[in-house]
Amino acid sequence: MIKEFLMERISWIMLIVLLQLLALLLAYLDPSLSLDSMFYYVLLSLVISSLFVVIRYFKETSFFKELDLRDSTTDITSLPEPNSPFESFIYKQITSSIEQLEKNASTKQLLFEQEKDELLTWIHEVKTPLTALQLIIDRTEDHQLKSELIHEWLRIHYLLDQQLHQKRIPFIENDLFIENVELESLLYSEIRTLRSWCLKKGIGFDVELDSTHVLTDAKWLSFILRQLLTNAVKYSKEGSEISIQSADQMGQTILKVADNGRGIDPRDLPRIFDKGFTSIRTNMLQAWVYT
Repeated sequence: MIKEFLMERISWIMLIVLLQLLALLLAYLDPSLSLDSMFYYVLLSLVISSLFVVIRYFKETSFFKELDLRDSTTDITSLPEPNSPFESFIYKQITSSIEQLEKNASTKQLLFEQEKDELLTWIHEVKTPLTALQLIIDRTEDHQLKSELIHEWLRIHYLLDQQLHQKRIPFIENDLFIENVELESLLYSEIRTLRSWCLKKGIGFDVELDSTHVLTDAKWLSFILRQLLTNAVKYSKEGSEISIQSADQMGQTILKVADNGRGIDPRDLPRIFDKGFTSIRTNMLQAWVYT
């Protein structure tokens, strides 16, 4: 802070030094002025100026020191109190900027909440005709047509379900109920929903669960399994087999879902979790569920 203060006041310091040199020059050129007296004046003036600079340093930097030590937050109450008109100007600019940011953030949050509520309402409304469509499909006697309709119905259903859960993720802490869940029943429930799609592609499942229970939220675990299994079926070769295994490792249940897809280029692996990045899909999906 000392260096910054001196750099900020360098022009004033140079002006004081210049005035002292000017006084010495006048004493040298004018015989009527005593050079010894002028030296005494210059020395006394420099001492007083130095004391003034030190006093002003402690007075003027206290506000900025507190500002520098302050955490990066929008809490206006944590701002130091200004002690000069210039500090008051800075204080006013900071507080007005923070208030404007909070106002904009509040407006955006309100719009986001409205959009989320509208989308969730729309998703729930769309599920009604989807349910009716499922009943119509169940009454269809043409097995090939029925299989194709179920396949497309599942795609729509999973897309809506994915959107529904994605909108709930920011508030997931309000939607969790942790309990001891039986992994096998949850897994087979999700496999059954994909039965028609699997039959169409001739895909089977090899399930080997050494660890059968996990401590988790059943609803969100079902969503994760749904995403894994849907992608595994989607990218599996026809007539292939999807392997599902669970094991206990160091107090954690590791669930592995592996298919025989085409895989991801090794050079793309470090970027697969970057938002917006797309690549060839992997041939193995893994999820970790803590017991």
